[in-house]
Amino acid sequence: MTLDRLNILSRRLIVSCQPVPGGPMDRPDIVAATAQAAHAGGAAGVRLEGIANIRAFRALGAAPVIGLIKRDLDGSPVRITPYLEDIAALAGAGADIIAIDATDRPRPVPVAELIAAIHAAGCIAMADCATQADARAAHAAGAEVLGSTMSGYTGETIPNAPDFDLVTKISRLGAFTIAEGRYYTPEQVARAITCGADAVVVGTALTRTEIATGWFADAVSGAAGT
Repeated sequence: MTLDRLNILSRRLIVSCQPVPGGPMDRPDIVAATAQAAHAGGAAGVRLEGIANIRAFRALGAAPVIGLIKRDLDGSPVRITPYLEDIAALAGAGADIIAIDATDRPRPVPVAELIAAIHAAGCIAMADCATQADARAAHAAGAEVLGSTMSGYTGETIPNAPDFDLVTKISRLGAFTIAEGRYYTPEQVARAITCGADAVVVGTALTRTEIATGWFADAVSGAAGT
């Protein structure tokens, strides 16, 4: 896959269309329509989980797709695209960029081997990182895209705000930098760009209706004293 797909994403918004698992919007046709609507609204690309969802969107649109597969593994905390066969399936479904968990944790397949498989499949490799060390190692292994995706998700407590400091640090490594993780407002997205991000992913605030609705419902209840 040529790097022109990254040029399309440069200085732009990416929308992650990953519904609440098992929720009413967790259907390929709805995910595809949500992604199509996000693209119509100005998103340059979309991030999609699952082969059926990617195929459903590919039938509707040609925007760049960051694809991934999530698995719950025994013996490893890594969930994002842990296996080589996942990469082959994502490439076959039409993903342009394939995201992998690039954190320094026990895993079934080494990060460098996953990145090599992504390139062999003709796709761009995105490393979802938790630290600058993760990003540096993934970049050395050939990942063209480095994301702050995993920051805050490898410990016991998940922060409320984005990790702007990690975005700045990653941006200095020379790869295409994507800010991702807990971006809920336009102001946060703009700040990520000023911190050095080449693009920003927004997910829950736009596409997880149950969760975003809950924020407003809680605010109303709190103000009403109920």
